[in-house]
Amino acid sequence: MSRRTLVILALLAAAFALVTGVALKSGLLAPKDETAAVGGAFQLVDQSGRRVDESVLKGKWSAVFFGYTYCPDACPTTLFALGQAQKLLGARGGELQTVFISVDPARDTPRQLGSYLSTEAFPKGVIGLTGSPEQVARAAKAYHVYYQTAGQGRAYTVDHSTFTYLMNPRGGFVCVIPYNETPEQIAARVKTAMAAGPRAETC
Repeated sequence: MSRRTLVILALLAAAFALVTGVALKSGLLAPKDETAAVGGAFQLVDQSGRRVDESVLKGKWSAVFFGYTYCPDACPTTLFALGQAQKLLGARGGELQTVFISVDPARDTPRQLGSYLSTEAFPKGVIGLTGSPEQVARAAKAYHVYYQTAGQGRAYTVDHSTFTYLMNPRGGFVCVIPYNETPEQIAARVKTAMAAGPRAETC
């Protein structure tokens, strides 16, 4: 094998390692052992100012999404899709709740969350959660969510993972709903999980 070929292979291997590392950090990829451990304890407050913990996930199917109210694209797009999917579930739509956890606690007060999530096109009964930076960081770590502030001043943005996590009525992880799935695809996933029962672990 020529020296030139070895150099090219080495560069390709380095590039692959770099891309894989970034993907893991951003939540685009997750090791199987971490995926199995998605979810866990958290202490946050909802849009009414009420303190809540992970028990908010018990008793209903939950679509958990981490975002922020000043998000220009992924967050409103995802919330709209979840709202439409909820309608497509028909009579069982009330069994699915959306839980929106802010990764921007500095700006996303309970009042701000309440105003934002009252948008008619968003899921009915959506629960907005925020807290101190430390509380949000613990919740994000439990769900393997990446987020990082970008820019300066009040107009900063937050880069963040765009997955939605479907949790069963026992609070256990079922599956990841990829960003940009259609309402029909989301509804189909939820129906599959519902058909498997409250202990479902896949969709």
